[in-house]
Amino acid sequence: MAICAEKLIILDRDGVINEDSDDYIKSLEEWRPYPQAIDAIARLAQAGWNIAVATNQSGIARGYYDEATLARIHAAMLERIEAAGGRVAHIAYCPHGPDEGCDCRKPAAGLLEQIRQALDMPTLEGAWLVGDTLRDLQAGLKMGCRPVLVRTGKGCRIEAQRMPEGTQVYDDLAGFVDHLLGV
Repeated sequence: MAICAEKLIILDRDGVINEDSDDYIKSLEEWRPYPQAIDAIARLAQAGWNIAVATNQSGIARGYYDEATLARIHAAMLERIEAAGGRVAHIAYCPHGPDEGCDCRKPAAGLLEQIRQALDMPTLEGAWLVGDTLRDLQAGLKMGCRPVLVRTGKGCRIEAQRMPEGTQVYDDLAGFVDHLLGV
């Protein structure tokens, strides 16, 4: 069955699903999920929503960790989400540094295009994009996504900036999910 964009939520990882760090999340031991985010993802999946993750991971280009380490972190994340009753349809990540000129690093829309293709969707128009940085929201807007800023991670600092028109702001992913599900 095809995924409908209006039933897709694209999440940034660091600062939305797990604690962020200015020193990067370089190991599984440093990856600390927000418990309410894991539960929120599970509630979304149980309510019929599809979830994807789009995450910049420039720590790979910087030599702080490798793709095998990232794979272990993502496997642990998926295991926790699945144990809570949730599911993630696809994870797209950018391993490039900010000066490499790739088309996938947010605010470019390449990661979202990867998600669109992986989920065999004609468009992402109307999907939700939840992030904690302006570049997350900018990438989503390029693909017609509805922007949501969470105050976790870098979100509180970003909220003081001029947000794209129509951006909804919530304390955390759980707050957004409560609103979306009418809790």
